[in-house]
Amino acid sequence: MSTTANIALPEKLIPVFDGEADVRYAHGGRGSAKTRSFAKMVAVKGYIFGMAGISGILLCGRQYMNSLEDSSLEECKRAIEDEPFLKSYYEIGDRYIRSRDGRIAFVFAGLDRNIASIKSKGRILVCWVDEAEPVTDEAWTTLIPTLREEGDGWNAELWVTWNPKRKTAPVEKRFRNSQNVRYKGVELNWRDNPKFPRKLERDRKTDLEERPEQYEHIWEGGFVTALEGAYFSKHLQKAKEEGRIGFFPADPLMTIRLFCDIGGTGAKADAFAIWAMQFIGREIRCVNHYEAVGQPVDAHVAWCRSQGYEPSRAQFWLPHDGSTQDKVYDVSYESALKKAGYSVTVVPNQGKGAAMARIERARVLFSQIRFHDATTEAGRSALGWYHEKRDLERGIGLGPDHDWSSHSADAFGLGCLVWNEPVEMKPLNYGKLAIV
Repeated sequence: MSTTANIALPEKLIPVFDGEADVRYAHGGRGSAKTRSFAKMVAVKGYIFGMAGISGILLCGRQYMNSLEDSSLEECKRAIEDEPFLKSYYEIGDRYIRSRDGRIAFVFAGLDRNIASIKSKGRILVCWVDEAEPVTDEAWTTLIPTLREEGDGWNAELWVTWNPKRKTAPVEKRFRNSQNVRYKGVELNWRDNPKFPRKLERDRKTDLEERPEQYEHIWEGGFVTALEGAYFSKHLQKAKEEGRIGFFPADPLMTIRLFCDIGGTGAKADAFAIWAMQFIGREIRCVNHYEAVGQPVDAHVAWCRSQGYEPSRAQFWLPHDGSTQDKVYDVSYESALKKAGYSVTVVPNQGKGAAMARIERARVLFSQIRFHDATTEAGRSALGWYHEKRDLERGIGLGPDHDWSSHSADAFGLGCLVWNEPVEMKPLNYGKLAIV
């Protein structure tokens, strides 16, 4: 006699586990129940295999696992104990989980150290990789070919769960961006968890209020785009909440103002960054962003022309070093851009404290700034990362940290320095002429 068990899952996960697949995955923020749900479904899958007379192992991997304390063992135990039919099927010990009929065993492994030995683990029915954000391309390349078992109506499957951090992480490129129809996945966040705990709700609200620069990453499954204490993190969060990051394309009738931070053409040169802005009344509209490393000025001009920023429509603003010579090509950016036909303004050196002056000016104006979402993502990431360098031993700030984010942030600050309050046109006061 067949029996049916009802498994409680977040509704968004049901299509992920329905039907056949080679890969099933979920990514998102804290409190989404994705880890507990996948742990439960691994056990359910093992139960189904065992009851069908199929023997094998359920491999639970993480990139880093120095001991069982670093594994998914405890998560799997709690998931099994939540379901009476699973609890009666599996035998749970301090350091193991296996079926009472001897057909199914859980195996826990670290991919950084044990990846080569996975091939000898036995007949892998399901491999679940949790906390998969740091897993390397090498690990995936070694792991995936080991999942080759198949039978009547089934095949070995790879399951993956992770909290996004880097857009360039191998797990993002390999799974989330795949068009493979046998890859089933979903984004899962706190609001998708019908049993979201009240304690986590209090934590979420605290982070939203006190750590907005980390909130998107921690709770909404976003990439890390802001550091705690970053200069513009709270301002970017407020801009998003107020709808100032969205569809704000360039006004075709307004001048494109190209604010730059100077890089170089050497192999280890700083990045050359451009913020394309328009000043529309009191609104500062950031319509585009560009950054390149080690490229000559011709490459920057080519990008501008590709965006429709011809000399008749666009003007350049350069920092004070725009009039100095490039070390490789012995030509200044000012002269090269003028030769290309552009109007160029070199902003005078602001002297000591110039970087902080740009930061403070940008903070003052941030409520007037709007970002065209589709074309400024990389620039906003730089703004969210731009932060103070700290002397941890003395607990003091050392000014803005000069890292990958500082070039775009400096170009952004230059645009804010240049902006001036628009002059309001007062109506003419016409007098009355008496005719006698």
